[in-house]
Amino acid sequence: MSVRVSFLGTGDAFSAGGRHQAGYLVQDGSTSVLLDAGSSTLASMKQHGIDPAAVDLVLISHLHGDHFAGLPFLFLEYIFERKRQRPLRIAGPPGTEERVWSLFRALYRDRAGEPLPFEVQFTEMAPGAPVSFDAVHVDPFRVPHQEKDVSLALRVAIAGRTILYSGDTGWTEALVEHSQGTDLFICECCYFETRLSMHLDYPRLAENRSRFGTRRMILTHLGREVHARHKEVEIEMASDGLTVDI
Repeated sequence: MSVRVSFLGTGDAFSAGGRHQAGYLVQDGSTSVLLDAGSSTLASMKQHGIDPAAVDLVLISHLHGDHFAGLPFLFLEYIFERKRQRPLRIAGPPGTEERVWSLFRALYRDRAGEPLPFEVQFTEMAPGAPVSFDAVHVDPFRVPHQEKDVSLALRVAIAGRTILYSGDTGWTEALVEHSQGTDLFICECCYFETRLSMHLDYPRLAENRSRFGTRRMILTHLGREVHARHKEVEIEMASDGLTVDI
């Protein structure tokens, strides 16, 4: 059985090139896992004919708006449009539950003051502590993106396939280590000319491409520098609406 990965949002926080913000739907035929939920995730699902009700589990890499601010809109979808009764599971770094409810209250105070018609089950993921959600196994590890709050990369095993998702991160040898034996590496590539400690740039990734032990590597979270110089990029780049079977 193959696993399908749908790239819902492949842009940065500024939606460079008109791309949606971070969101990747992983489906094995019986389970649907959403990796991150940027603010435009629901719009992208509807644009590309994906049923939002299919989502069973949401894995959040870190608590920046372009990676989790789409959750309140999913809640509204499940309240009014695709009425949900089964639980929604959300897992993320420490503080996820409080931040999600705080955001929901900030955006829709009246609605957030009423009970949801479905249960939301939160799980905090600690770096280095693998966790399982039925047949989905997640190995989270910390990456250098934020100084105080925890940012995670996620190695996800589902239906005999393994996906590494970098989240947002600067360079770390942990990416090389955890990429070994994976079927797909979804890797952020925010910059080209600029080199920062909190994000990855294309030259750094190109220099280390042969060290990543993955069958397929796709660049995402593409910023304006990469968008402007895309013809120079020799590693596969994602686009909104791309689907990959692994």
